[in-house]
Amino acid sequence: MTKKFYVASAFFWFCVLQFALIVPFSLAQPVSSPELISNAKLYNGKTVVYEGEVIGDVMVRGDYAWVNLNDGFNAIGIWCPKSLTTDIIYKGSYKYRGDRLEVTGVFWRSCPEHGGDLDIHAQAIRKTGTGCALTERLDVSKRNLFLAFAGILCLILILKQLKRAWIRK
Repeated sequence: MTKKFYVASAFFWFCVLQFALIVPFSLAQPVSSPELISNAKLYNGKTVVYEGEVIGDVMVRGDYAWVNLNDGFNAIGIWCPKSLTTDIIYKGSYKYRGDRLEVTGVFWRSCPEHGGDLDIHAQAIRKTGTGCALTERLDVSKRNLFLAFAGILCLILILKQLKRAWIRK
């Protein structure tokens, strides 16, 4: 075998090894809150990826901030540097759908720094979706039902008054 073959072979295996080591980390799938909660001992102290909607206020505490993310099942508190929260515009409430964030950080089932609470200490935050203002639409069937009951109630009150007037005569 020639020297070129060995160099090409070594380069090929180097590329395969790089691909095998880098791609799984870059394509990490977010872990759901039920999985984190039910397997808390397994994930404790490990780096996880968690995705959810920002709900409530961003609570700034000095150089850090608390952000609550809800993935549709549960909300988990995220402890992060305040600088990572600058992209958050919408926070979920009755009037707004919150921004969606993907957080990479260390999961703690009983955080020693925060009084034993379950939380994630964020190392990186990526915005995956922008929230929006929500408009409430009036449910037409409920409105019609209300008007029908209000009409029946008015009719009963009128008939009751007519009955009293008729009995007095």
